[in-house]
Amino acid sequence: MSTTDAEPDGTTAAAGGCHGAEPQGVPQGDPHAVTRHDLGIHGYAQQKDAHIKRLRRIEGQIRGLQRMLEEDVYCIDILTQVSASTKGLQSFGLQLLEEHLRHCVADAAVKGPDAIDEKVKEATKAIERMLRT
Repeated sequence: MSTTDAEPDGTTAAAGGCHGAEPQGVPQGDPHAVTRHDLGIHGYAQQKDAHIKRLRRIEGQIRGLQRMLEEDVYCIDILTQVSASTKGLQSFGLQLLEEHLRHCVADAAVKGPDAIDEKVKEATKAIERMLRT
């Protein structure tokens, strides 16, 4: 998770992470900013509310698992719910990865081959972690 600091012009800047799409014009607050990515705007920013809603639904599924155990529900029924919860998290992770590729890797393309290599390597490691689960 990254931290944010308010800029004098009202924008926020985050330390590291995945950020948003190209702006029509970069705010004047940071003379070194080329893209919104440089200002700390995350690639998932436009979908944030939908992502939170989705994670709350998954959270409800996890609470449902706890209730099922407390109520001594048949183990196969619990395993079915585990599978549904796992699929929900995997789907969320894939969407976040797609947003990273669209925004952060695209931003790196503007900055050159070294930046592209760094973001592709970062995404590859994230994919490896997701495949291990």
